[in-house]
Amino acid sequence: MSLRQNAPNAYAAQRQDALNDLAVRFLPAVKAMAHRMKERLPASIEASDLISIGAEELIKLARRYDAELNDSFWGFAKKRVHGAMLDFLRSLDTLSRGDRKMIKDVEKLIISYFGEHNEEPSDEYLAEALKEDISKIQKARDAGDIGSLMPLDEQIQIFGGEDEVEKKVLIDEAIEQVTIALSRMNEREQTIIQLYFYEELNLKEISDILNITESRISQIIKNVTRKIRERMA
Repeated sequence: MSLRQNAPNAYAAQRQDALNDLAVRFLPAVKAMAHRMKERLPASIEASDLISIGAEELIKLARRYDAELNDSFWGFAKKRVHGAMLDFLRSLDTLSRGDRKMIKDVEKLIISYFGEHNEEPSDEYLAEALKEDISKIQKARDAGDIGSLMPLDEQIQIFGGEDEVEKKVLIDEAIEQVTIALSRMNEREQTIIQLYFYEELNLKEISDILNITESRISQIIKNVTRKIRERMA
């Protein structure tokens, strides 16, 4: 085989290596994104799953990347990698109407219990109180956490419509409802919502700042999100 025949293959291999190196170089950014998202998700969802989804998307994007059209690879890839992780979370939402009713029942019982004991009840307590299998309780609890602890715009991307205009309208309405909800809260509650949704701190970081338990912070955030959803419904 002549050198001329080998040249295209060598160039293709060299280009493939360069694209693979590009993906590897930005893998730490994918890991950081996954871990940051994980901080707002139930324990049943592993950061490794998010990293795997993000890395797979990163490799695909590296193969499509054209430096002449996009001067920053991460600028080109960041939103798409984030979207792939949200698609993965959306794929977990396979709940039936009956399951969604259970989520509401579980949330109501948690609120009632928390008001009396200042802590969330165990899965065993909820299962006995609702006469349900504990695995169903855990599934409902995790689903409720996904739907209330994610940032509002990501909630809409996961559970809302696909149309970008529709998403923008929903986000604008959500912001309006947050403003209304904040005006009716005490100073501490306003601070928690500000730190969580706007400053994007996680529960532990807020707990360290305000000296409030993570459980209490989580409950306040869930209550606010629930009120916003009810108003938007």
